[in-house]
Amino acid sequence: MIRSLILTFCLALATFAAPAGSDEFLDAEEAAKGVGASFHWFPIQKTFILVTAKDTAKFAIGIPFVSHNSNVADLKSSPKLENGHLWITKEDAYKLFPSLMPASSSSTAPSSSSAAPSSSSVALSSSAVLSSSAAAVVVAAPKKETAGTREVKTIVIDPGHGGKDTGAQGKKSNEKDIVLAIGKLLKKELEKEGFNVKMTRDKDEFIELGQRANLANQWDGDLFISLHCNAIDATAERKKQVKGYHVYVLRAPESEEDKAIARRENKVATLYGEKNAKEELSPIEWFKLEARLEKYKQNSYMFTEEMLKAMEGGKIRRQAGGVGGAGFMVLVGALMPAVLFEIGFISNPEDEAYMMTDKGQKDIAERIARAVSTYKTAVHSYRETLGR
Repeated sequence: MIRSLILTFCLALATFAAPAGSDEFLDAEEAAKGVGASFHWFPIQKTFILVTAKDTAKFAIGIPFVSHNSNVADLKSSPKLENGHLWITKEDAYKLFPSLMPASSSSTAPSSSSAAPSSSSVALSSSAVLSSSAAAVVVAAPKKETAGTREVKTIVIDPGHGGKDTGAQGKKSNEKDIVLAIGKLLKKELEKEGFNVKMTRDKDEFIELGQRANLANQWDGDLFISLHCNAIDATAERKKQVKGYHVYVLRAPESEEDKAIARRENKVATLYGEKNAKEELSPIEWFKLEARLEKYKQNSYMFTEEMLKAMEGGKIRRQAGGVGGAGFMVLVGALMPAVLFEIGFISNPEDEAYMMTDKGQKDIAERIARAVSTYKTAVHSYRETLGR
């Protein structure tokens, strides 16, 4: 059921209307001011959000959906940016929330042929949420609290690739072997700290991308860590120059480089004929996905910060800022905080040599384990501030 924010927002839209070329559109930012909601515009993603203490509503330019507290509903017309203002149609507001239509506006209401539907006909439904075509999800019976809000106990380690899929290849090694070795060491380190640890694969076998997230959900994980090695196709000299680690979260990519990395990691799904596989998500899929994963995003960033701290001073240094975001399909279906960790460049001789050594693998595993432990402490402290 749509709660207070969207209701008051749409009421304000009806009251503080400003035309955008006609009297059919309402200025969203001015409406937000009228109801005391904070307004946030994200020009790169072309989205705007209204926030109160209890509710969050998100719109996207050119996308005919609105999300509210992790649910998604259709809009008849997409929000638009025009003359420096953000607009949403009156018709959408009235059709979505007919009880808010002022009696005095009946003369301007849509004709009977396009009358506003009942509230039940526009109720948010699961069919409006990202379909399973992007990633089939098998969800375990939920605990009393969702991942990201409860105590951190179960960690899911996902060594990328495996079996017929070697992953990226260096001069002397394969990605699938390095990440599996580090994954096993990480499991041991985390178990020493009392964590319940699961691995999507603990041997050289092929697991589909969608199935990896399915397993994590079945295990009701609190944190999903997908391990990978980066690579570039370039001259020998260029390969010597490009090195370092990078931590990625699931978000709309902000650079062509991030897009390219995601396409490379996602290519395995299309290469081996995985059902409904794709290398990139469409803008509409992104919008629906972000609505569903909003509850996990902040904790994914929180863990990323702990990863940066833990890796500081290590043999493999950050690549650029060390943090990025893109549409990694292995993360799409994971209903929990999740990151994809590109440990280093297997195409770089120095990174590859270190990742192949027992010492290097142990050091990397210990650093990731340290990040998990400090993340657990941070979540616990936050829960205490909430009286949980």
